[in-house]
Amino acid sequence: MQQQNSQNQQGTMQQPPDMISTKDHLYITDMLTWNLLAMKKAHFYAGQCQNQELADGLTQAGEMHSRHYQQILQLLQNGNQQQIQ
Repeated sequence: MQQQNSQNQQGTMQQPPDMISTKDHLYITDMLTWNLLAMKKAHFYAGQCQNQELADGLTQAGEMHSRHYQQILQLLQNGNQQQIQ
């Protein structure tokens, strides 16, 4: 147990690296793609629903995915601005 704790403490990064790995880049791309697709599907299905309560729930889900997409983009842009300065 002690060995696991020391490995976790040693593996914890105090500050993000100046550049991201290819694997990280691919994962970020996937996150953006998943959120964009979920947003589009929720919007489409909300428009197809005749049950207003269900349509409202799908609209809220789509808005949540839209916010997540924007938050990821904002984090990436803020990180890029810090690199430029």
